[in-house]
Amino acid sequence: MQTKYIIIIAVAIVVLLGVVFGISMRVQPYGGNVGVVEINNIIYSSKNAVRALKTFGDDQSIKAVILRINSPGGIVAASQEIYDMVKRVQEEKPVISSMESVAASGAYYIALPSDVIVANPGTVTGSIGVIMEWPVLEKLLQKIGVEFEVVKSKEHKDIGSTYRRLTEREKQLMQELVADVYDQFVTVTAEHRGMTLDSVAKYADGRVFTGRQAQKLGFVDSLGSFEVAVQITGDLIGVPKPNLVYAPKRLSLIEVLTAPMEHVALPKLYFLWR
Repeated sequence: MQTKYIIIIAVAIVVLLGVVFGISMRVQPYGGNVGVVEINNIIYSSKNAVRALKTFGDDQSIKAVILRINSPGGIVAASQEIYDMVKRVQEEKPVISSMESVAASGAYYIALPSDVIVANPGTVTGSIGVIMEWPVLEKLLQKIGVEFEVVKSKEHKDIGSTYRRLTEREKQLMQELVADVYDQFVTVTAEHRGMTLDSVAKYADGRVFTGRQAQKLGFVDSLGSFEVAVQITGDLIGVPKPNLVYAPKRLSLIEVLTAPMEHVALPKLYFLWR
């Protein structure tokens, strides 16, 4: 009986270590010719997506890449890093984006370098814009009698602190920061969609569209399911029935445990549909 418990504990430890260090079961891309990279949920990190895109981009047996997107967007820098890798891969081989239920804001941003963007008629997309937010705990801390002493090099060093509200000058600085990133989003959209800055800005107020509306406005290319995206990909590479290879999923227990608090407490710029 004691031996049984030892075996169970040993197996549990091995599994835990596998999760902590991101060890994953891999399906080798033998026989596959189209890589599929899935972008799900809020984009907090670019690491796994960038790794998968680079792997498929470097693999000569992979003739094209499909981005399967189901996300409301996420952190600006992470979205931009994925965008940059999508753009690099697209320079070497076709990239097709397939939008599922939602592909808005940062998730739309990463699809922009694609050769073809495919959305379902009812996909929620768009939300071209930027938001920056964080909790302000000033009143709560006052109620429980907690005070903070701050020593800083210059007046704006603690800008965005959760312990106090912004001054009017700080609000202006933050608005300028958001405006600059917004301008980047509009510029990139206009560049990839062959639209003028004014025509993009007209709809870049955070509003969302259905896939059908987005197609009419020029923000996506085709309407259809993932199967339609696969068919389009096959046509582009001359393979009637492409063999799909999915990027392995990685999960870090440390990230799972620490990420939620970090995302709530620290101020970050978001390409995110609320």
